[in-house]
Amino acid sequence: MDQELNGAMRSVSINSNGLAATPHLNGHSKDEPDNVRRVAAEGALSASASDAASAVSKATNASTAAAAARAIPAAASFASTATEAASLSGLAGASDAEKKKMVHELCQQLLLTDEQVQELCYRILHEIRRGLAKDTHPKANVKCFVTYVQDLPNGDERGKFLALDLGGTNFRVLLIHLQENNDFQMESRIYAIPQHIMIGSGTQLFDHIAECLSNFMAEHNVYAERLPLGFTFSFPLRQLGLTCGLLETWTKGFNCAGVVNEDVVQLLKDAIARRGDVQIDVCAILNDTTGTLMSCAWKNHHCRIGLIVGTGSNACYVERVEEAELFDAQGNRKPHVLINTEWGAFGDNGALDFVRTEFDQDIDSHSINPGKQTFEKMISGMYMGELVRLVLVKMTHAGILFKGQDSEVLNTRGLFFTKYVSEIEADEPGTFTNCRLVFEELGLTNATDGDCANVRYICECVSKRAAHLVSAGIATLINKMDEPHVTVGVDGSVYRFHPKFHNLMVEKITKLIKPGITFDLMLSEDGSGRGAALVAAVACREDIVNSKK
Repeated sequence: MDQELNGAMRSVSINSNGLAATPHLNGHSKDEPDNVRRVAAEGALSASASDAASAVSKATNASTAAAAARAIPAAASFASTATEAASLSGLAGASDAEKKKMVHELCQQLLLTDEQVQELCYRILHEIRRGLAKDTHPKANVKCFVTYVQDLPNGDERGKFLALDLGGTNFRVLLIHLQENNDFQMESRIYAIPQHIMIGSGTQLFDHIAECLSNFMAEHNVYAERLPLGFTFSFPLRQLGLTCGLLETWTKGFNCAGVVNEDVVQLLKDAIARRGDVQIDVCAILNDTTGTLMSCAWKNHHCRIGLIVGTGSNACYVERVEEAELFDAQGNRKPHVLINTEWGAFGDNGALDFVRTEFDQDIDSHSINPGKQTFEKMISGMYMGELVRLVLVKMTHAGILFKGQDSEVLNTRGLFFTKYVSEIEADEPGTFTNCRLVFEELGLTNATDGDCANVRYICECVSKRAAHLVSAGIATLINKMDEPHVTVGVDGSVYRFHPKFHNLMVEKITKLIKPGITFDLMLSEDGSGRGAALVAAVACREDIVNSKK
């Protein structure tokens, strides 16, 4: 869960209703061609390389300009070997102004130009269409899975519902009582999953979950009631219906035998039946992104997109049935269905290579899934802090930061937490209170105000790039849906706690969507919990409607 990674983040108030003005798109039309438009963006990053090399040259007493230039290859990347880093050791004596200039030049590779963002929109649309189409879906990176959710909350949902949220080393059980006027009561409990169960059999796992469900219902005095349940299952899933989903592969440290390619809803039902002591109707299975959309749609009926920007990143949206070629629901007469894009895998085929840096490649090569989830690794909270750390290490070893003096913590992977990025950027202009507290935790005791300013700028470049990448994806979905106004429900620790992420997204999306379309971003409340209960509530509502026909 996001709380595990970013629980210590400072809570910064976020305006979750930033309404965008009517923007202009620069020629984006409703039906862009599938052939991906190529621009000269691939070479845009190299433009600053010569300037950066020149700045380094001026700041050192190196005998030749080539020695400095060798430390900064095309695309303004830094020296990657100890020998090259040593050749820049003289930078520690450069002036603050010279160091600032070098930091800004060398961070150019982390900034996306307007042309690159526009190109990203075209490529994202192309990949979404590949995922939706039956012929290209098997090879598509952005899978665009059909969720079989066709109805959104309308505010008339009433009653008690259970939600089960399984997505990590803990899982939650919730009891939600939906009442009039968008009011609700919610009780929940977190249960641990022991390590031996995480790597045991599927039967052990689901028996453990069923036991906890039974205990929860007893504790909350609903043991004798028959209750509907929405099941949030945040692992790769191939859905065959609203209550049928096959596990594609385990992630997050799970490796339970006998579950891959099996229907996890049926496994849960079987475990409940083996106990025979509680009456639970599993009405729907979903992921946390779908839950985010449903949770927001309950309060805001314009919500058509769900977005997660936390430990990971994903989006779902409302699509026309005729566009979703894999949707196979016999007798369906409803015009829309929710699509789970799984856009974290965008770029796994090289579509993002023109904006990736050496730091992105480093992150990927040291990850548990090299070559996978390329888009997510450039955005999410699992990697944002490490991206900043890699830049800091390069600049420190080059003598640009901290007089060339590093620390054991700074040199250790994973110890520059993403919460540090938010905390550093939350400092008021001209002050570095949070920044210096972070430096203390990193064991960096000799930082100047110039170092603080430069580190803040590096954090800003990394987080701004993440916000702009997400914005390109959201703008592409808004333009594809082509509705007059769209609310985007957003959840995740990066969006919640980063002090500027919301505003960065609003500003960029405004520039990218078509004229005449407006949007707003709405902070979701417990999508994986309350959203799951709402999916179950809507399914029950529709069952009642259909039974009366």
